[in-house]
Amino acid sequence: MSPVWSLGAGLLLLLLWVRHRGLEAVLVHHRWVFVCLFLLPLSILFDVYYQLRAWAVWRLHSAPRLHAQRVRHIQAQVREWKNEGSKRYMCTGRPGWLTVSLRVGKYKKIHKNIMINLMDVLEVDSERQVVRVEPLVTMGQLTAHLNPMGWTIPVVPELDDLTVGGLIMGTGIESSSHIYGLFQHTCVAYELVLADGSLVRCSPTENSDLFYAVPWSCGTLGFLVAAEIKMIPAKKYVKIHYEPVRGLQKICEKFTEESKKKENSFVEGLVYSLEEAVIMTGVLTDEAEQSKINRIGNYYKPWFFKHVEKYLKADKTGIEYIPSRHYYHRHTRSIFWELQDIIPFGNNPIFRYLFGWMVPPKISLLKLTQGEAIRKLYEQHHVVQDMLVPMKSLEKSIQTFHADLNVYPLWLCPFILPNNPGMVHPKGDEAELYVDIGAYGEPKRKQFEARASMRQMEKFVRSVHGFQMLYADCYMTREEFWDMFDGSLYHKLREQMNCKDAFPEVYDKICKAARH
Repeated sequence: MSPVWSLGAGLLLLLLWVRHRGLEAVLVHHRWVFVCLFLLPLSILFDVYYQLRAWAVWRLHSAPRLHAQRVRHIQAQVREWKNEGSKRYMCTGRPGWLTVSLRVGKYKKIHKNIMINLMDVLEVDSERQVVRVEPLVTMGQLTAHLNPMGWTIPVVPELDDLTVGGLIMGTGIESSSHIYGLFQHTCVAYELVLADGSLVRCSPTENSDLFYAVPWSCGTLGFLVAAEIKMIPAKKYVKIHYEPVRGLQKICEKFTEESKKKENSFVEGLVYSLEEAVIMTGVLTDEAEQSKINRIGNYYKPWFFKHVEKYLKADKTGIEYIPSRHYYHRHTRSIFWELQDIIPFGNNPIFRYLFGWMVPPKISLLKLTQGEAIRKLYEQHHVVQDMLVPMKSLEKSIQTFHADLNVYPLWLCPFILPNNPGMVHPKGDEAELYVDIGAYGEPKRKQFEARASMRQMEKFVRSVHGFQMLYADCYMTREEFWDMFDGSLYHKLREQMNCKDAFPEVYDKICKAARH
């Protein structure tokens, strides 16, 4: 039988099976079939298009020349909205399914959509050590652009498709954040189109109130059109030290100790159970022992969290040298560990060698095709949450995550939180060491109920003066939300800049009622 006939027969059998089981049942219980046959190839086409476009734009030097024209078009849309009587709130016209968040905002359907097509690297200023970019530039695009020039940015949030705009208007973190802070703390200036259509630049010394109020505001103070981000010299490798630790108290002590060491370029923890973890520390270097180089980003390599788990199972420490860009995007191929719930055999060596080059599927495409049945299933039986708590509360926080969710692995990422104005800052007058605890997966807690469990978790985080990342499901009331976040500067600027008729309040964009 020829390959064409074999393929045709296979597709026919697949269609008959889908018809027998029902499309919805297949999408819910055998989602890997749809993902492998359709979403993985589509994801490759997406990547190829955007990579070719970024390369062409940079080579033809069209980005700086067209940026001003595109910004004027955004200003014209805002002024048109004003001339129409400002009857509706404004929001970006980017489809909700294109964002990395697992939820889609309902407000897009009722607000005035302002089209913002800004996805280019504008300028690399080696003298100032600053890169100027448009808001839809992704982390994968930016590191691919900067690394060959010998540069990188201090904080490279993990997933390739995270955008600069999302990381500023929301937030972003990486294992270097114990030195540099959150993504917003590596930015030196923002450019925004405001509710009156004017273009404004803000920095710590120019329109400073606006500069500090923009992070976490979710586009409710203006439209971000450019950002300037610090650069640091890139090195070829990250020398990683893996150390298994057992016992919750020892895990917390070791993680805190390593997070305080500025000689560590990177600190990260993966907690595999209440009493077991691997603590990783890394330093940037240009030299490497050839026998210990691990190009973990190659498509046929094991998923990173599974690779790390080997050190725990073997109960031994280890040292590896990972190429820098591979390290920056080490969790991308498995979307941390979310992909194991979508493609259960995705880490199998046979799958990796044959199809690993197509992984991961685009999160945006997963959202676009999930359907109501899968959405409800995920909402009730799946959590994707990042809670930022003071390092001194780490042990109590892990115990709370275990009691309320029982989801493993947990991701631990330390960060220094400076005492700057804005929605998020420490309780005291000094900078404080915090930790991001990320929980992604299916809760194993008996009788888990999403709303009740997450409200209990949110209450705990407020009690220790922590913060919830705003991309995730938020069940807090408006009063509880503003108890968690400092809204004093934010509300003051919304009043001063006439934002109340132009943009919804941030709570109304991120609360559970605003998303599906």
